[in-house]
Amino acid sequence: MTPVLRAIFVLTLTPVSAALVGDGALLQAEAERVALIERTKPPVIAVFAVEGESGGSGVLISPDGLALTNFHVARPCGEWLKCGLSDGRLYDAVIVGVDPVGDVALIKLFGRNDFPAAILGDSDRVQVGDRAYVMGNPFLLAADFQPTVTCGIISGVHRYQFPSGTLLEYADCLQTDASINPGNSGGPLFDGGGLLIGIVGRASFEKRGRVNVGAGYAISINQVRRFLGYLHSGRIVDHATLGATVAFDDAQRVVVTEILDSSDAYRRGLRYDDEIVSLAGRPVTTPNGFKNILGTIPKGWRVPLSFRRDGERLDVLVRLAGVHAEGELLEKLESSRADELPIPQRNPGKDEKPGKTPAPIEPIETAGGNRPTGPDMPEVVKQHLEERAGYANYYFNRQHRTRVLDSWLAKLAPAQKEGQWALSGKTSAEDTFQLKINDKGASIELAENRYDWAATDDLTADLQPEGSGGMLPALYLWRYLATHPVEEFGEVSYLGTAPFPGREDLLDVIVAVRRGLEVWFYFDPNDARLVGLEMWSDPSRDPCEVRFSEYAESSGTPGRIEVIYGDAPFTILTMDARP
Repeated sequence: MTPVLRAIFVLTLTPVSAALVGDGALLQAEAERVALIERTKPPVIAVFAVEGESGGSGVLISPDGLALTNFHVARPCGEWLKCGLSDGRLYDAVIVGVDPVGDVALIKLFGRNDFPAAILGDSDRVQVGDRAYVMGNPFLLAADFQPTVTCGIISGVHRYQFPSGTLLEYADCLQTDASINPGNSGGPLFDGGGLLIGIVGRASFEKRGRVNVGAGYAISINQVRRFLGYLHSGRIVDHATLGATVAFDDAQRVVVTEILDSSDAYRRGLRYDDEIVSLAGRPVTTPNGFKNILGTIPKGWRVPLSFRRDGERLDVLVRLAGVHAEGELLEKLESSRADELPIPQRNPGKDEKPGKTPAPIEPIETAGGNRPTGPDMPEVVKQHLEERAGYANYYFNRQHRTRVLDSWLAKLAPAQKEGQWALSGKTSAEDTFQLKINDKGASIELAENRYDWAATDDLTADLQPEGSGGMLPALYLWRYLATHPVEEFGEVSYLGTAPFPGREDLLDVIVAVRRGLEVWFYFDPNDARLVGLEMWSDPSRDPCEVRFSEYAESSGTPGRIEVIYGDAPFTILTMDARP
């Protein structure tokens, strides 16, 4: 080696050697990274189909075994799955609920009640350049259930991926250059502090080898949070639409280009050529951004909408409809094939010719057990599985319906669970009122007026008082739910969680249908009290909305009832006597 080359070699090598050997900060950072991975690894699960070669990844989010994965991972596995943890054990699991459009599935593992659970972060605070870790089961190689770890950065935020095939739409997702390959689907995306910020789902691949090229996408954890209540309900979940389309105008404003006159947005006053300012509390600056926001919200939610017309800003609450018509989502599920990340298989080796279908990965025997095989469904899975049209697993809907209603009924006094209810007090106009509700109907005396409503076979026939949207039948159904077994009401189910005006948290929602009327009952998840209800006689019209507040500590009956129809308050009843 010449003196010049020797000098270049020494000058190049010396800083690296010093860093590797003498830089304590670098060694400390490495130790912290290793410790972080060890800390975040336990909740990561390897997902396998009981029969066949499909599978993927997932992550536990609660000690009782609830875990997240992708819809396109869970669907080929059927109603029950096998899941391996890094503790070397294999656990049975069952489908809870699915979100086919958002590509998310909630599953439940059995076998213990102290599962390691990931800590959920705030994906809205993630920034481009943040460190990110992906863990999972690429190519189903984790036969020993030890997750593969890849490290990178957040390459982009608020990314929109157009629907693939007939269903899957990735809205407002996170992009990362941490390697994602077939089999990583459904696994966690962690931030630099070990918080769960996304569920891995899609990736761009080199076409011939189906390997990662540095562009992977994760469903943001904040989107998943909004849908979790619906997923807990065992439902097949749909996403939201405003009932309107938007585009840039010549001034680069985001304006309405089409709107359905049957939509709630139209009823709230939105019209063609109005400028969309914000939706669900987030500013709208591009049509893509508008789609991003809508794609993260469940069907049926009411969210704030701000729009501008002739320089005037208007702020309303708008109820979002479903992307799919009734039954349409189920039909698409039957005819579609989710193929964002196909069933993982081994890449062609040196003895395999390009284009030849590679052999599936063979299971590797481990202390924790082999790749699961065999069709026999365990008894614990059978006990937690109930088929019903429109549901992924109706068993969990019944469990949550019972939880919410039993907690509410426990708050009521014995007198509130039977007999006639008599309430009296003053209205917002300082007039006295007398309200009586029993099994035959309801009546109210307001100042010099008296309104009587009878519970006939068609409860939609006479929505008294006029202009209230049906205050008396709404209050009748409130009492009926409290005083009769749920089986007598009609169709009663747990919807999930949803926002309610005046509340920052999400409330438990029970949906009940009786003799033509549909009611959504909103319950506080913390104290189980009834916060409000909405009652429809016709889905194309506004509901009668009733808000309950000012509960006495010893009573399950509110001290204040506010009735609203459309955008206008009808009356406020303040009680001085209650059952």
